[in-house]
Amino acid sequence: MSAGAEARAARALLGADAVRDACHRLLALGLAGRLAHFRVDATRVDLVAHVVAGLTRSRFPDLQVPLHSRWRHFVLGGRDRFAPIAARMAEADRVERARRAVDLVVVSVLLDAGAGPRWRYRDAASGMVFARSEGLALASLDLFAAGTLSDREGDPLRVDAAALERLDAATLAGAFQVDAENPLVGLEGRAALLRRLGAVLREQARRAGSDAARPGMLVDRIAAGGREVRADAILAAVLDALGPIWPGRTRLGGVDLGDTWYHAALAGPRPGDGLCPLHKLSQWLAWSLVEPLTAAGIAVRDLDRLTGLAEYRNGGLLLDLGVLVPRDPALTAAELTVDAEPVVEWRALTVALLDRVAERVRAVLGVDARRLPLGAVLEGGTWLAGREQAARRRGGEPPVRITSDGTVF
Repeated sequence: MSAGAEARAARALLGADAVRDACHRLLALGLAGRLAHFRVDATRVDLVAHVVAGLTRSRFPDLQVPLHSRWRHFVLGGRDRFAPIAARMAEADRVERARRAVDLVVVSVLLDAGAGPRWRYRDAASGMVFARSEGLALASLDLFAAGTLSDREGDPLRVDAAALERLDAATLAGAFQVDAENPLVGLEGRAALLRRLGAVLREQARRAGSDAARPGMLVDRIAAGGREVRADAILAAVLDALGPIWPGRTRLGGVDLGDTWYHAALAGPRPGDGLCPLHKLSQWLAWSLVEPLTAAGIAVRDLDRLTGLAEYRNGGLLLDLGVLVPRDPALTAAELTVDAEPVVEWRALTVALLDRVAERVRAVLGVDARRLPLGAVLEGGTWLAGREQAARRRGGEPPVRITSDGTVF
């Protein structure tokens, strides 16, 4: 098998089409009863759709549903916490404002892996306490606003590679209020991920002969293709730019594959067979880049070329409402690693089933995909419905226990 063939196969796995293809192949096997770890009860999709549609209608009576993105988590306690920071950027031109917004959101998304059940973040301005995604969002926003991630004196509202490379776990612990009584899952892994981000950005800038080593240069990278971009091209740009930051993951033909894992049901004779790409954090980032790119004058089309997110709120909803049924009841009590085949199977089925759920939610609400793209179904939404089910059944904990290093979930 040639290295060239492996490299081509690897590049083919770095995209939304590859995610959707692999996940739907596993769903087809699941519907035929041929998967090892889960049964799929497609008759329960309607129940999920009605729960999600009801929640969507109650939250957004006019059905003007925003996309599921990191920006939603910056609205806390009825206040848009990014708005005063955006006002401080107002003198910059719109492309530079977009770069700064992308600086922030890249770091915030990369810090968004599950915080664990005990971690909390106290907002100094209001005294309110937040946990999980909202707490991580506010902590990352405060980290950005404080200038900790800038390497330009007198210009705090940016993220520079040099500052990322200096970031250690102790600094991150201080910013995120971590101590023995307030532990954050994967603290070391998060800090290491940001340091790797800094190193990758610095090397990319060096190769380009530029001193602009910032996450926000993704705006320029994407804009180079014109003033209109398909949503899956945003993901491709993210995976191409940030692929080398992921720790100890699958490589094929010398290419880093990020959130891509082996599942025996996909095995075959060709390079890349057996690998299931999911790219959860990268897709979460792609969804979160839509708004800053639009603000920079870049039209984003074909939103549904992206997939749903292979994470525990969406996947938990499908488990809790009986669409997915573990073949071994002990699976939900075990502590599993992210590369364990039951976890890969669960996450892949989640992605594929979200397409089906979205179709049924639109039918219940009487709208089409143009009015309610997949990202709006997630926001409307599957993610919150999963959280509510988890709170009702397990005090907020996901139905499958996964050991996290702070870089996947």
